[in-house]
Amino acid sequence: VFPLIRHYGDREQEHFLTVLLNGAHEVISIKVITVGLLNKTLVHPREVFSDAIRDRACALILAHNHPSGNLEPSSDDRMVTSEMVSAGRILGIRILDHLIFSSDSFSSMLEQGFMTDLNQA
Repeated sequence: VFPLIRHYGDREQEHFLTVLLNGAHEVISIKVITVGLLNKTLVHPREVFSDAIRDRACALILAHNHPSGNLEPSSDDRMVTSEMVSAGRILGIRILDHLIFSSDSFSSMLEQGFMTDLNQA
């Protein structure tokens, strides 16, 4: 997925994206949900899931750039991820990962173990 979104990595403001996936986990579309400040963006489940419901997505990958280049998830990143996983569980749309990226690299909250407990709840 990173090659499809990396061009948002050099933006001066945070861009929060969703990658909508079908039942075979193929990309349906990529949506910019919000554009925030230098180091923060506000995200609400209503905006995150509205396109997913309309386009009948089975799963999502969340992604946002860190203009600072620091790819470590912040406490806000972990909180937002937890909220979105909970909302997705209610809607039947699974959050597969949350990527934090720059123009040349990314980190996966799934690979770092932040989502293990969330997806088992």
